[in-house]
Amino acid sequence: MGVIRADSHLHTTMYFFLFHLAFVDICYSSVTAPYTLRNFLAVHKTIFVNGCIAQIFFFFLSAGAEIFILSAMAYDHYAAICDPLRYMERMSKGICVQLMSGAWTTGFIYAFLNTVFTLKLHFCGSSQIPHFSCELPPLLELACTEIINNQVVLLTSVVIFGSSSFLLTLISYIYIVSTILGIRSAKGRPAAPT
Repeated sequence: MGVIRADSHLHTTMYFFLFHLAFVDICYSSVTAPYTLRNFLAVHKTIFVNGCIAQIFFFFLSAGAEIFILSAMAYDHYAAICDPLRYMERMSKGICVQLMSGAWTTGFIYAFLNTVFTLKLHFCGSSQIPHFSCELPPLLELACTEIINNQVVLLTSVVIFGSSSFLLTLISYIYIVSTILGIRSAKGRPAAPT
């Protein structure tokens, strides 16, 4: 990431997206690594419910942002391959910032939806969970209140956000493959009559 920032030759759209992808990958590992490292030294490997919910939020934020960053990268490839003459217009700095803002905003919405409903739950017994990392389905099992709303929100959000990102990526690559297959090589072109 430092090299991309330091070298002006790497200030292109591809490296802009790679920078953000690297950042989101660092966020992924930063979500669970602190608790994991702490629990290597601890006798009782636990996490508090509020810490678990915070961990779930940042994990969902990272996951949601990453899938849409990958979709933005697919669109970048589409613009470069299918319409190279208008590439700089289609992938201007402003458009790249909008795509990145959209990816992070979508990730935030995905994380917010799932954690808001989790915050409304009441948990039985201790406020500690015997895990070093946290996932939403096991956390929901510890709730004393009805969790059907949480399960519906989780399933619906995974289907909507996951399938929309998948479809955006798939459509971009379908256009790329059809463009590549439509290119006729110089050897394949019939000789023009003279």
